[in-house]
Amino acid sequence: MTNPTSRSRAESTQGLQARLKAACAACNLRELCVPGGVSPRDLEQLDTLVATRKRIKRGDALFRAGDTFESIYAVRSGFFKTRLTSEDGRDQVTGFQMPGELLGLDGIATEVHSVDAVALQDSEVCTIPFSDLERISASFSPLQRHFHKVMSREIVREHGVMLLLGTMRAEERLAAFLLNLSQRLRVRGYSGSEFFLRMTREEIGSFLGLKLETVSRAFSRFQEDGVLKVSNKHIRILDFQALRDLVGTDRGN
Repeated sequence: MTNPTSRSRAESTQGLQARLKAACAACNLRELCVPGGVSPRDLEQLDTLVATRKRIKRGDALFRAGDTFESIYAVRSGFFKTRLTSEDGRDQVTGFQMPGELLGLDGIATEVHSVDAVALQDSEVCTIPFSDLERISASFSPLQRHFHKVMSREIVREHGVMLLLGTMRAEERLAAFLLNLSQRLRVRGYSGSEFFLRMTREEIGSFLGLKLETVSRAFSRFQEDGVLKVSNKHIRILDFQALRDLVGTDRGN
């Protein structure tokens, strides 16, 4: 005969697993929040990390440069840009973040944020207090390994941007940007060939180190050559190979 206490404990564990998985199912954060081989006790700790959510309206900042670093943020829905503002008031876009990606890693080293994180549309994030993440990671090696992988990917991405800005011509930069965006969308279950740009062409230019007119000319050239179909912010990639040829890669769609 099954012990009622054991049955109750099992049902409670199953309910906890279901709640946590449901919380992460829509934002592709399972790789960070629900690593493989998680015990019921670890699940209880992880559940506290992702329990707090915050909604950010379009145009509002999640945090600003100079704010005290306390948490990292997992984008659950929406889209963000990070930017630096120079002393003369000019903005430099440093990145774009979509569902399943993290914000706030810039503050880990100095405990102060070095960029602004601004919502490009109404968005929602999961708030993960860094002190709690460190505490749980210290005794939960799967989470620690996954977090290290996330940080490593951010470093690799930054190096890729530096290479892009330092060696590529305008059309090559835009091609690399579109291929990267396509790949990131596809990994998250969205279409990689047809999508809406959540950022303006001016913001794309700021990120790529190009003037607005140069970005517009590159889009027009791609459309004339049959590489893209462009309608305002709606993009349809017609020829992936042409984009790959521009940036010198043979990777598949």
